[in-house]
Amino acid sequence: MDDRLTGLRASVLSLWRAHGRQTPIAGLLLASAEVPTGPFHGVYRPSLCAVLQGAKVSRLGGQAFRYDAGKCLIASLDVPIRAEIVEARPDAPYLALALEIDTAVVAELMLGQGNVADPPPGAAIEVHDLGEALIDPLERLLALAERPQDIPVLAPMIRREIVWHLLTGPQGGRLRQIGLADSRLARIGRAIGWIRTHYAEPLRVAHLAALAGMSPATFHRHFKAATAMTPVQFQKSLRLQEARRLLLTRPGDVAGIGFRIGYDSPSQFSREYRRLFGEPPGRDGAELRRGLAEAGP
Repeated sequence: MDDRLTGLRASVLSLWRAHGRQTPIAGLLLASAEVPTGPFHGVYRPSLCAVLQGAKVSRLGGQAFRYDAGKCLIASLDVPIRAEIVEARPDAPYLALALEIDTAVVAELMLGQGNVADPPPGAAIEVHDLGEALIDPLERLLALAERPQDIPVLAPMIRREIVWHLLTGPQGGRLRQIGLADSRLARIGRAIGWIRTHYAEPLRVAHLAALAGMSPATFHRHFKAATAMTPVQFQKSLRLQEARRLLLTRPGDVAGIGFRIGYDSPSQFSREYRRLFGEPPGRDGAELRRGLAEAGP
């Protein structure tokens, strides 16, 4: 496997030097780091995240998922995470790629597959071996970044091939569920979509359960199994991540940002923000802006 990763590593490193994080291929992102990082927060969309060198730990609620060279993380729902790069050196930098998974393609490829039973309840992210079948199409997809004229025609076909290998390989058990409109995971996904769109509004579990077509008790159980959080905890994580983004562009308006994301109490907003990010919002926002200024263009 390590020999097969050599080409992928070289391609990612070359593209990183040429383009940085964002590649010319929509939905394909790269990552590189020469030293371990502190925790950072984000939202994983349905995606394949493959580590080619070094190691990373992603945390969903109280669950930790470590993946190193030759491993990949599959996210089957939109979930807020806390992650950190734990292995990286200047002579062997952390290298990884992330490819968004088009759920419409998953659904299309699932047509004609017959009934697919729901897997046992479990987290919306899992770690697996990258798999030999995925390496070749990933290499071909990366190569397209240097042939922009070919991207509109060839990239959709290669991405479709990658999704097919994910669905039919050992990684596909939970991913297959997002292509089935009435699967348990797809129904939880509908509720998550509502929370993401209406994160600043009051949350009623009965309303989310109705969206998912489940009783409140059943919904609560399956939601927590998939996200390692209660619906209220999930909403809180999204709210605070949005607050952190707003602090970059609206310095000095901490109270206004708290109200905008749904907090009636500035003290509660500050307390919960500090609990998640380690600093009160004003100080954390200043540190974030200073870090960006020092990074330069």
